[in-house]
Amino acid sequence: MAVSKEDIAFIYDLFGSLGGLSHRKMMGGLSIYSDGQIFAILSAEGRVYLKAAGDFAQTLAAEGSVKFEMENGRGMHYWTLPDAALDDPQEACTWARRALDAL
Repeated sequence: MAVSKEDIAFIYDLFGSLGGLSHRKMMGGLSIYSDGQIFAILSAEGRVYLKAAGDFAQTLAAEGSVKFEMENGRGMHYWTLPDAALDDPQEACTWARRALDAL
């Protein structure tokens, strides 16, 4: 499934208040940047993931987030945005700022 114009609009609605938001399509999904720094991806399946490692990854795991894994079982340093933030741009941006701060 390819990323649609509606998917891109959703991302800009969700993270728009971060400022400096941009994106690039990649492998059926979307990479999401703030001021040129990648902080999230949108998978081809429509799931939003934040870039995270170390303590921040552990924080996301404690929130019930799931690590991104490719079909070959390899993981990447991206974890799902907590469910409660998917409908709350303010909370989504709080999580996004935490992701950016942890980079």
